[in-house]
Amino acid sequence: MTQTTAEFAPQPGAVLALRDDLALVLAPNPSAMTGPGTNTYLLGHDRIVVIDPGPAIPAHLDAVLQAIGGRVVDHILVTHSHLDHSALAPALAAATGAAICGFGGPAAGRSAVMSMLAARGLTGGGEGIDPDFAPDRTLADGDGLQGDWGRITAIHTPGHIGNHLCFAWGDVLFSGDHVMGWASSLVSPPDGDLTDFMASCLKLQGVPATCLYPGHGAPVLDPQARLAWLIGHRLQREAQILAALAAGPATARDVTAFVYKDLSPLLAKAAERNVLAHLIDLHGKSIVAATPGICEGAVFHLHLGGLPPVTGI
Repeated sequence: MTQTTAEFAPQPGAVLALRDDLALVLAPNPSAMTGPGTNTYLLGHDRIVVIDPGPAIPAHLDAVLQAIGGRVVDHILVTHSHLDHSALAPALAAATGAAICGFGGPAAGRSAVMSMLAARGLTGGGEGIDPDFAPDRTLADGDGLQGDWGRITAIHTPGHIGNHLCFAWGDVLFSGDHVMGWASSLVSPPDGDLTDFMASCLKLQGVPATCLYPGHGAPVLDPQARLAWLIGHRLQREAQILAALAAGPATARDVTAFVYKDLSPLLAKAAERNVLAHLIDLHGKSIVAATPGICEGAVFHLHLGGLPPVTGI
């Protein structure tokens, strides 16, 4: 049995069978950033793996434990350390005895430029970082786990956040917040890095998955088409940002107002962060310069007339 997008209608707390040996429990945390809520996946039959335990909501813990029943949990896998994915992991580990597996702590996998910006005081926006996330076992790119449920391979996909992992299982991929069908992923510096995000999209184009199970929303039944759309969407956004700067120097907030029309106030900060991520990416390519340097309030302008690139940030 394979669940189709049209049949995807989970209810918080209820178990939804997706295919043989794979089920989902939806967390009760719907929002503009999470869609209907966080998808917690249970993979296996007699012994299982839990992927993305979700937010620290007692009712969700109860629902997940009820779905587990008396089965042994071999591993708790976390795609990344945003609170809506990782915060329940310690309580679930305490209840099941399973080890928490992930790429690393909140700053793991962060690019050099984002590490420098974080050291200079730039903080994230739009999504809550889980500052206490510390996996019992770290998984590097290509590491595998083997059990009665088959083989799961970790794929490091930084971009949404530096410690983001996707998990390949057979012909499917658990794509976390990197690829979703209902929305494009938020990239919010210094945790998110657009240069890394685009590289990870290209990397996933080489993964022969027939279906993606994202952290939020319905399964993605045509992974290659969705990845192509995400890449195209970002390139289109880049063109809009460059058009805004062609009109003159501007801050990330100014560019956001130019690019996004009739934007909901609930998404204004996230949109500005996405624009800042693009501007940092363009700065790294020496397409734009920043005064006095890369920061949230910087004034950005195009490199025109042979203007030398700005090397300091």
